[in-house]
Amino acid sequence: MNNLEKYIEDFSAPLPEALGWLERQTHLRTNYPHMLCGPEVGRLLTMMVQMLRPQRVLEIGTFTGYSAICLAAGLPEGGTLDALEINDELEDLIREGFARAGVSDRIRLHFCDALQMLPTLPEQSYDLVYLDANKRAYPEFLPLVVRCLREGGWLVADNVLWGGKVCDDSSKEKCQTRGILEFNAAVAADPRLESFILPLRDGLNIIRLRQSK
Repeated sequence: MNNLEKYIEDFSAPLPEALGWLERQTHLRTNYPHMLCGPEVGRLLTMMVQMLRPQRVLEIGTFTGYSAICLAAGLPEGGTLDALEINDELEDLIREGFARAGVSDRIRLHFCDALQMLPTLPEQSYDLVYLDANKRAYPEFLPLVVRCLREGGWLVADNVLWGGKVCDDSSKEKCQTRGILEFNAAVAADPRLESFILPLRDGLNIIRLRQSK
């Protein structure tokens, strides 16, 4: 942690103890702990949910449950989160994290291939979607997510700057970089969507589905 990161940490609201426990366990028990959204994005997700007050939230790519806890922590009374994860070997860790954070009753955890499950969900059924799944599949996810969003709903897509590779010509032919590039371009070109990219951590594309006139 550099000095600026420490300053931010010192003057931001403290995180729940459950998230510190989950971060440590993710480093001990998984091979890709860098996939955690981290405290900066986590705090933002909680505040976004508190501001938008969505009743139904969808998460695509739960990993060990860090971002799901952050999303669920901000939900209003009666709000629910559907969390989709493809790796069922993580179930015990995910559920223990949910229990420690006291959010188990707000989250429905689904182990599935999200690309197969999304077309089965009702149209316009979610107020907010958080996308943090396979980057090469981001272009495939976009129309499926938009179908599930209510008018005026929000999509937050993580890792859309991909460590700066989106501006690196030598990386643009790699599958994951190409997927992110195609996703960002498709969002910008879709007249139904308005968006901006927030350069926080690895980049968040904050997207709103416009309401029809």
